[in-house]
Amino acid sequence: MPKHVFVTGGVASALGKGLTASSLGRLLKMRGLRVTMQKLDPYIVGDIEILPFLESIRQWRNEVGRDNVCYIHVTLVPFIGPSGEQKTKPTQHSVTELRSRGIQPDVIVCRSDEPLSDGLKRKISGQCDVPVRNVINAADVGNIYELPLILHDEGLDTVVCETLRIERDIDLAPWQALVRRVEESTSPVRIGLIGKYVDLHDAYLSVAESLRHAGFHHKAKVEIVWVQAEEVEGLLADDRMASLDGIVIPGGFGPRGIEGKIRAAEFAREHRVPCLGLCLGMQVMTVEFARHVLGLADANSTEFNPATPDPVIDLMNDQREVTDKGGTMRLGAYYAVLQPGTKVANAYGEPVVSERHRHRYEFNSIYRSRFEEAGFICSGTSPDKRLVEFIELADHPYWVATQAHPEFKSRPDRPHPLFRELIGAALAYRAARSPRDASARDEAAPSIRDRAAESAR
Repeated sequence: MPKHVFVTGGVASALGKGLTASSLGRLLKMRGLRVTMQKLDPYIVGDIEILPFLESIRQWRNEVGRDNVCYIHVTLVPFIGPSGEQKTKPTQHSVTELRSRGIQPDVIVCRSDEPLSDGLKRKISGQCDVPVRNVINAADVGNIYELPLILHDEGLDTVVCETLRIERDIDLAPWQALVRRVEESTSPVRIGLIGKYVDLHDAYLSVAESLRHAGFHHKAKVEIVWVQAEEVEGLLADDRMASLDGIVIPGGFGPRGIEGKIRAAEFAREHRVPCLGLCLGMQVMTVEFARHVLGLADANSTEFNPATPDPVIDLMNDQREVTDKGGTMRLGAYYAVLQPGTKVANAYGEPVVSERHRHRYEFNSIYRSRFEEAGFICSGTSPDKRLVEFIELADHPYWVATQAHPEFKSRPDRPHPLFRELIGAALAYRAARSPRDASARDEAAPSIRDRAAESAR
């Protein structure tokens, strides 16, 4: 019989329900349990949307039995400055409201700026009708990867396992090693993320976290430089990218910012800056190579220019007759066969890999031989060899791209190989750059700006 843990929140949004749930999930996995998470987020314009879900989880315990369900409620214990006290009244009111819906929490997780005293825990216990040891304090931490360890010290996973009648030992050593590695990640490295949605960083959340995961592996502190793609389309492109140690060109849709992404790919190729392209990133890197190496000046994707004379990126054959676009992309996990001896194959360390996809356009294989003759390597293809899934350059430290979305498979303690190798190459690139190089770039920047100003006049 599967066990179910329901994490609810009260008092305010953004308290850390997700962090609490993911930390507990990690602790349960450390006990050898299989964990699946599902976020139910009905909150749109008010609180009423949540009521059917609360009623459902109330009934679920009766349906499957008390030993198979655990309710965790995350609340806030604020610090009131003028009085110099932490106040439990918001937590009491929140639990009262939850109980009015027929749900008595088994565990209360209290968010706070500072640790709670034993006296406050006893007060919450008495007012909310839960054992003192089931009142868990989640105080603010500087390193969120410490949170599972802190919640374990508070007894969260122990209480949950007792509630669900689970007996498993825990092995914290791997996670403790990760926390130490995160704290030791101090070597700076600057990675430019070239996108058109960069004003909303969460649009690239998985990519950003994958870069940080890879940084932990190398004990590097990754500084992400958010670069609006449209800002690197003109004369100031080199000035904008000169200080970067590596570049990521993530996925996206539509023509806006495409020329800036192509310029970023060109800059990375010409200056030997490590570069990783994801989904659309692979497509723009292909277009860049076609234009500036193969001499196909008007090469493009038919997504952006249906009349291009050289459609190096084109619709997949099975998409040509599709008129109703909804739900018809190449979506989900697909296998790819890697070419031995390539950077991609060496990064993965295995001949066949599976990655998640979401796209409609692909590398046009009609041009494949022409690309490969110029040093462009199709380092991974679909098992039937029809679709190009990975590309790289033979004579570049790391100019690699994939039609997939590897960012969705990266983990803090298991960084994705493509991101891991990107950060490794970026650190090597940074180390190889001399102070003289940096000075030369700084001196060149005004002249670039002068040319841009002259052009504007």
